[in-house]
Amino acid sequence: MIAPSILSADFARLADEVAAVKGSDWLHVDVMDAHFVPNLTLGLPIVEALLKVTDIPMDCHLMIEDPDRWAVGYAEAGAHNVTVHVEAAADPVKIARDLRAAGAKAGLSIKPGTPLEPYIEVLKEFDTLLVMSVEPGFGGQSFIADVLDKVRTARNLVDTGHLRLLVEIDGGINADTIEQAAEAGVDCFVAGSAVYGAGDPAKAVAALRDQARNANHRFA
Repeated sequence: MIAPSILSADFARLADEVAAVKGSDWLHVDVMDAHFVPNLTLGLPIVEALLKVTDIPMDCHLMIEDPDRWAVGYAEAGAHNVTVHVEAAADPVKIARDLRAAGAKAGLSIKPGTPLEPYIEVLKEFDTLLVMSVEPGFGGQSFIADVLDKVRTARNLVDTGHLRLLVEIDGGINADTIEQAAEAGVDCFVAGSAVYGAGDPAKAVAALRDQARNANHRFA
């Protein structure tokens, strides 16, 4: 699965930029509040507007303080998957249950420096694990390969039945890094600059998907 990140899109032409990635599996929307991360992007009103102009499932990544208060609103608006950061959530299990009750899939994200092991039991409540392969806050950063150890651990837990979730990765994914991420066990790849920096974003999505499939027989 490829989820183009509109963080790398032209914000003045968002509807057109969303249309340019037709055929994508998810549309990744980075919500930042300038508190949890040192950047300010967009919020629920923009998500609600985008939901009216695309049928691509919306993947909302909330890089915000107090997701316990705000996350459910994105699910109620119609987002397909809503991801909160374990570093910001007061009660991640309650958030997951509330998101599911509101009709969305529940995702949990961890920063590059956050270990996976303390949250394995919590992850039983979630549908998605989003492993950050850059420090959250800005697009265009270089891929941190060390996080793939967490991906491999999660993949093993899924394959052995201890967890039932989709493994997603976000940060520095492009033609040079997607194969190693696929080999480690990623299911869904967030790509920003690699898609929106291309002359044909839809073709870039297809090319990345083919690379991932070729690197890992699970996608065949």
